[in-house]
Parts: sequence; structure tokens; C-alpha cells
Amino acid sequence: MTFEKINEAKASLDHIYNRTDPRAYFRELSTLGYDIPGAAKPIFQKVIGQLERLKQDTVHVLDIGCSYGVNAALLKHDVTMSDLYEHWERAPAATGNPLDLVEYDRRFFDSLDEVANIEVIGLDPAENAVLFAEQTGLLDKGVIADLETQPLPGGVVPDLAPVDLVMSTGCVGYVTEKSFDKLLPAVSEERPPWFANFVLRMFPFDPIERKLADWGFVTEKLEGQTFIQRRFASEHEQGQIVRQLQDLGVDPAGKETDGHLHAEFYLSRLPADVTRLPLSQVLDG
Repeated sequence: MTFEKINEAKASLDHIYNRTDPRAYFRELSTLGYDIPGAAKPIFQKVIGQLERLKQDTVHVLDIGCSYGVNAALLKHDVTMSDLYEHWERAPAATGNPLDLVEYDRRFFDSLDEVANIEVIGLDPAENAVLFAEQTGLLDKGVIADLETQPLPGGVVPDLAPVDLVMSTGCVGYVTEKSFDKLLPAVSEERPPWFANFVLRMFPFDPIERKLADWGFVTEKLEGQTFIQRRFASEHEQGQIVRQLQDLGVDPAGKETDGHLHAEFYLSRLPADVTRLPLSQVLDG
């Protein structure tokens, strides 16, 4: 089953994903109980902590599918998804000037301490979302590109060379091995990074895992644990996804049958890193 076919079963959020005003985006996600960035945060913190100990310096992160900089917000600051939803519920009425909302967001995050020594590059085809996250300071740099259909912009290669961690929380399925194939030469130019991906269970990670293996990376999967992404938008969506999982031989009982999309975690690194620090030890750190 192709990713395109699987995506047909999912509720589309395209209508809110690329606006200059992010309030509809956060309002819709709040309604769906979207929490995968929040569920992923403790895992990412442990991975980043291990990289910081290895580097003894700032950790450079590339967030694929960054949208309005949600992962950057959670990792740079002591906030939760609930905090972000409340922040946008309190947003002032629209004035017609998008910069007013940028300033509202910037003031909020400027009032908070930064709790992680990281710099975040965001990659996403949603131009308005990326620019908003850049303007508010959540992203240290934004890259606007659809690597499924376009080449990597040559001008961003120097910015990607120092990347230590490539991460994603919900884009695999829209993003395939094609995007990773275009990213790998750039992010591996100085030293190979780690890849940390949260992947919905109906999307096989095998094609991306094989692409990473072509570059020498070994992928470990966190066994026995899944992470809730969001509630199903409708019974129709749930029924379609449950049937797709069954067709793939994935048991949805007690997970998707209970009303939520679930993701799994994969960490890909060079063999020496896996041998020195297996996934279980990374997550114990």
C-alpha cells in the first residue's frame, strides 16, 4: 500500500497548515488533542542531552515538518502543548497585520528562560508557517522546500552541515525516503548526525531505514512503547486507519481501536554510536 493511499484515509489539515495567522492551526489541533510533540519531548530531551555530553557544545537540530516551530518551542522552553494551546486561546483579536501576532508570540517566548543549548533549523514547504516561526525566534533558520518534489536549495547546504540531530514528529508519510536522500549529503558533510523519528504505525519506516542504511546508519526501534499523536477526527477516519493497520499485519487492539493515532520511535546512528551507547542507554540518560 502506497503512502498516498494511506494518507487518503487521514483527515486533512492542509487548510490550516500554511496561514500567516496560526490561531486556526492551534485551535484545530487542540480540538483533536494533538500531543505528539509533547509526547516526544522527553525522548528528544534525552537524545539531545546525550549529544550535548558528546559535543560539549551547542546541539544543532534539523526539524523536518516544523510548521510553526512547535518542537522548537517545546525543546527550547519549559512549556507543554497545553501551554501553547492556552497561549493561542488568549491571542488578541486579528488586526489585519500579521506582525501583531508575531510580536505577541515573540513577547511570550522572550519572557521564558531557554532550557536547552540548541539551535533549530526548521524544514517545511509551508512558507507562511516557517516564516512565522523564524520571525518569532523559535527557529534559528527556516528552510522552505518540498524535498519530495524539489531539490534541496543549494544555499542552505552550509547551514545544514553542522546538524547533529535530524528529527520529526509527524511528517513521515508525507515525507518519504526521497526527502532523506536529498538531505543526507548535506547533513553528513561534516559529521554524520543522529536521526530521531516518530512515525505513525500505519506508515512503514522500512524505505527510510534502507535509505539511511545506504549511508551506513543503523536504526533501532523503541520496542513495546507507542506515543499518542491525536484523537481520530471521525469514526470514518478511525475505521479506515484500523483496516489499513490490519492489512499491514499491525494489531490495532487497545491503541487505534481505542480512538487515537499512535506513533513509534526510531533512532538511526552510525554503528559505533549504537555499540557505544545502545538506545536503552540513550533513554536512561
